[in-house]
Amino acid sequence: MSDSDIDDDIADDEADSGSQILTAEITADEAGDRLDRVLTAHFPDLSRARLQALIAEGRLRLGDTVIDDGKHKARPGLYALSVPAPVEATPVPQDIPLDVLFEDEHLIVVNKPAGMAAHPAPGTRDGTLVNALLFHCGDTLSGIGGVLRPGIVHRLDKDTSGILVAAKTDLAHRGLSALFAKHDIDREYRAVVRGAPRYTKGTVKTQIGRSHHDRKKMAILRNGGREAITHYRLEEAYGDTKPLAALLTCRLETGRTHQIRVHMAHLGCPCLGDPVYGSGAPARAVQEIVKELDFTRQALHAAVLGFVHPITGAKLRFKAPVPDDMQVLLDALRGIGGHHDDYEGDDEDDWDYDNEEDGDDEE
Repeated sequence: MSDSDIDDDIADDEADSGSQILTAEITADEAGDRLDRVLTAHFPDLSRARLQALIAEGRLRLGDTVIDDGKHKARPGLYALSVPAPVEATPVPQDIPLDVLFEDEHLIVVNKPAGMAAHPAPGTRDGTLVNALLFHCGDTLSGIGGVLRPGIVHRLDKDTSGILVAAKTDLAHRGLSALFAKHDIDREYRAVVRGAPRYTKGTVKTQIGRSHHDRKKMAILRNGGREAITHYRLEEAYGDTKPLAALLTCRLETGRTHQIRVHMAHLGCPCLGDPVYGSGAPARAVQEIVKELDFTRQALHAAVLGFVHPITGAKLRFKAPVPDDMQVLLDALRGIGGHHDDYEGDDEDDWDYDNEEDGDDEE
């Protein structure tokens, strides 16, 4: 299973530590042919398939413009290609404690802590969930879904906590992959955001792709990208006269890279602590709380994961409460007033999306 087939599910943009920048000057004589074909001649150490994959990841620039489709016609100019540093061929098993919510001979469900990457990548070569799973599961994961990401079907950002499922057999891997491809998965997140959305319930439906201005960020695009749908519901609001911050429950209908973080920023209420999409300072009272608690990650937690077991057919649904750092943040925010209850999550499937926030503007 290739990386592009793995459900993005708010996937982490791995660091480019150690990346190599290759440049190529395309002349007027070369212009007009397919870009990937022209660049293959300039970069003989890269196969055309590898070059196409790097372009699709947004690693190619012509001046300040990101080029993400190698099928386009080449234009004259200086192109720069960022090639990530290689990672170790085989991840090493590491004895890292895991919070296991469920496990059988086919799959394992874990509650991933914030700060743990899902799999090795440039800049994060060990200490990942894959390293921990290889130690915990032994040889059962070998080769399932690829060497670097054995068993991984979906991913979370390194600094997003919450529930992940991994396959222990090829058959389970194929079955889980099919469920994610059909969006036949119940995925629910808790997000603590700056301010609050205009409506207490709604749906954000946009196209999400890599930003044309910053390759490390995702953006809402007018053209291109992939359809992204997030349903949200306001659970609590904090502030005496107006919402200064809020707790939202977000359900994913699709799972795109950074989807919730991008969609919340699009609504004007980015996740608190988000270092990438949290532009604009929160209200002073909220700033003081975030600073006092030294809360420096996006306040986002994958709280619920439900699916039909791909082998046994059993209906499975798992819940994980928000981790301690988010709970402390919520308790502090409740101290600034506003409407809130002792929120523990709502199992009722009573979502109503009358108010749809439909955005199509490019970041």
